[in-house]
Amino acid sequence: MNFQFYLEELFASDEFKKFKKENKDAYLCSGFFSIDRQGKDNQQHLDFYIPSNKKMFSFQLEKGLEIVSLENYDERIPEKLKENFDFDFDKIENTIINKMKDENVNKQIQKLLLSLQSMEEKNFVIGTIFISGMGILKVTIDLTENKITNFEKKSFFDMFKVIKK
Repeated sequence: MNFQFYLEELFASDEFKKFKKENKDAYLCSGFFSIDRQGKDNQQHLDFYIPSNKKMFSFQLEKGLEIVSLENYDERIPEKLKENFDFDFDKIENTIINKMKDENVNKQIQKLLLSLQSMEEKNFVIGTIFISGMGILKVTIDLTENKITNFEKKSFFDMFKVIKK
């Protein structure tokens, strides 16, 4: 699947057309994607910010289309994401797998939590990847250059050490 598919699906819906008609200044500011390799907990959320009333709404695509008002979000004004770029989730996963090989991480991906964001006018995918052996990968991918800019491996046990202190 690719990002553009979900965006086009949203833009074609009557609910979104009504939303855009009522909120002409609304813009895409983030996305959340959950890809579950062991179960069926796949999610796709596209978030829009309305500057005129300082509100944010999430369009949740996994159950048809559900619009949810986001109340507890960072009060900073989110940057606008480009709507004309495209990336493929399988390519993102393959990029992560290749980096795992480079870093000698010999585990299987169980679940990917991917957040699409814009910072300083650059688009990023920020990922938390759950891997076998109770491990977690923290990954940042620059979509402009299509490369990993941050890669960090942790385990659940690392988190327990922090809590103990």
